[in-house]
Amino acid sequence: MPYQQIPEYPENYSSGNIISRLIDGLGYRYYWATESLTDTDLKYKPSVEAFDTYETIEHIYWLSIMITNTAQNLPSIRLTPDDLSTMNFDILRKKTLQNLKKGSESYAEKTKDDMDDYMIIMQREGHKGEFPFWHMINGPISDALYHTGQIVSFRRTTGNPIDSKVNVFTGKPKS
Repeated sequence: MPYQQIPEYPENYSSGNIISRLIDGLGYRYYWATESLTDTDLKYKPSVEAFDTYETIEHIYWLSIMITNTAQNLPSIRLTPDDLSTMNFDILRKKTLQNLKKGSESYAEKTKDDMDDYMIIMQREGHKGEFPFWHMINGPISDALYHTGQIVSFRRTTGNPIDSKVNVFTGKPKS
């Protein structure tokens, strides 16, 4: 699966490369946040009202769909419980990582002008909304980073912290 380590960085700071690298950082964090989760970890929820870890993973999967669909100028159609019912944790994790990798690769090397053409298109129950790409940064990408951090916190609480060799600064596990 992608993101056991972060890919080498690009040669330039184009608009697309910056977004691509941001997604790669998310992918690396998500990979390690979800590596070796136990049933206890997946069922953990900090309060009655909160999502448990598994529901948080389902939400991040949805965000990864939005990231990938926007990169392809496709609408994102809200998932239903039936859409998710056929997937277990391993499938959700794999599909999320694949979506992030595909999104990252799609944005790489894009220019400012290319980025201006991207719109987030959301469809739900016959309604369609379009939003400028700026919302991708403060919306799905930031939200996925936020929720990935929650998973890291949740698994610490259940006594299963992420591997101590994970180094988010370098994007490579320490030797």
